[in-house]
Parts: sequence; structure tokens; C-alpha cells
Amino acid sequence: MYEKIDNSNIKTYSLYQRESKVNIKDFSKVGDIKSLDDFVSLIPHILAGKEIKEIARKVATVKEDKGKIILGMGAHLIKVGLSPIIIAMMREGIIDGIALNGACMIHDVEIAMVGHTSEDVAKEIKEGTFGMVKETTEFIINAVNKGKEKGLGELICDALFNSDFPYKEYSILSNACRYRIPVTIHLAIGTDIIHMHPSFDGATFGLATHRDFLVFSNLIKDLEDGVYINIGSAVILPEVFLKALSLVRNLGHPLKNITTINMDFKEHYRPLTNVVKRPTLEGGRGYNLIGHHEILLPLLYFLIKYYQGKNF
Repeated sequence: MYEKIDNSNIKTYSLYQRESKVNIKDFSKVGDIKSLDDFVSLIPHILAGKEIKEIARKVATVKEDKGKIILGMGAHLIKVGLSPIIIAMMREGIIDGIALNGACMIHDVEIAMVGHTSEDVAKEIKEGTFGMVKETTEFIINAVNKGKEKGLGELICDALFNSDFPYKEYSILSNACRYRIPVTIHLAIGTDIIHMHPSFDGATFGLATHRDFLVFSNLIKDLEDGVYINIGSAVILPEVFLKALSLVRNLGHPLKNITTINMDFKEHYRPLTNVVKRPTLEGGRGYNLIGHHEILLPLLYFLIKYYQGKNF
């Protein structure tokens, strides 16, 4: 028979003296929901509930102190219907700059042009028709060919704003031009549908997207005591952000106190490492919120609005 340890003489102490990580004061407070305060009280002050409220208060404080908020976003936000919230955040002065990947540009253009986007890839790839639409590619390439001195984001923003597209009120890029919010677009050539077309010129787009990298870096240099939010980009924008951060620090902008936030529906290595952890090693704070964009972003926007103007 195996021997067992004698635990008859263990030392115990009182539950009343023990420190605990969970306390009822942090629980969700449920009652008649008659006010915004009542709704916010439903969110427990524990784990992600605590963090999303901290983030919202941080954004509200930064804006009150005239600090900068830069948003980096993937195309999924457009595809789940969140463009109106991004546009509202620009209009209300919450966002000071936006970085997009190439897919964002394409989906945003199509929304402005026809009011719908996102083809059925599984269906189209069988016939080799995936990505072969005419109008999207022509519009983007024509816009870039017209202005060699500007970056890609500025060129597409201007073109959409000056277009007669019937749905450009839903366009992030068109509204960025309207509200004078700088937008940069960061391509990885070979990843977007326009790159397959014979009229696409890699040199022209490479020059335009590299200029946007330098424009983005110029925005990042002013993020001391500010906030960088990465939503829905698992590879491109976390890499671009880290390189821009290294560049501006090399040029004498230390950025020791920066708040970084990653929001996505699953955890990825690069956003966690390049956005949340590495940039805040010597100061600031990094947050990683996991959840569906179509739920998290509306909640965050609501909480930012809730905390603006409050003393907390």
C-alpha cells in the first residue's frame, strides 16, 4: 500500500484575516435601470470589466488634458458595421489619427461606392473570380496615380470626399477628410485584391504607403501621455506600430508614458507582444481585451462618453 502524508497537524488561519482578490464591492450592481449610472454599475469591477472602464477613463482623461489618441484598425470593424462609431469618434474629437491596412481601404471604398462589401471568397475562389471586381480597383488606382507627392491615406481620403458616391457618409476615409483627421494606409503588397490587377503599379503604391509610414511615425512621436489602440489587426499594424515606435525613440522622442490597448476576438502573438507588452516595458500601461468587436467597441465608446466631464 502506498504511503500517504500525515496532514493532521496543518496550520490554519482565519478567513476573516485572509486577503482576497474578489470582493462583493466589485460585483455587478443590479437594480432598476433608470439611468446611465445604473447601466455602468452592471459591469463588475473585475478582470475585463474593470479594465474596459479603466481604458475609458484613461481616454476621457487624455482628451481632457489635450493628449493624443491614435487608432490602428483592421477591416473586420467595417465588416461588422462599426464604421459609424469610428466616424462619431472622429467627429467628436476622440480620435486624432487612424492607421489602416489595405483591406480597410478596399472595404471602405466599396461601402462608399455601393453601400455593401465583402464578397463570398469560398464561392468566388473556385472560379478564379475572387478579387476581380473592376470598379474598386479602378477607383483606388486612379486616385493614387493622380497625386505622387501625397501618402496613400491622404490620396484615398481626398478622392472619396470629392466623389459623388451615394454612401460616403458611411466611409471612414471620406469623413476623415471632412474632419481633418490624418489617415495612413499600410500595405503588404500581395495581400489585397487590387494587387492582382495589371494596372496596379507596385512602385507607385510602395512609395505612397512608405510615405504613410513616415506620417504615422510623426503621429506616434506625440503620444507621450497618450493612447494607442489596436483593434482587429493581428499582424500588419502591430508590426508597423513597433517599427514606428523604434524610429521615433531613435530620433529623440522617448515615449516613456504611453497607454496601449489591443482589442480582438481572440489572442494573437504580435498584438500582445508588439502593442501591449514591449512598448510599455519602461512605463505606461498595456491592456489586452478579448471579445467580439461588435460588442466591445460600442461598449467602450459608450463608456468614454459616460466618463467625459466626470470627476473620478
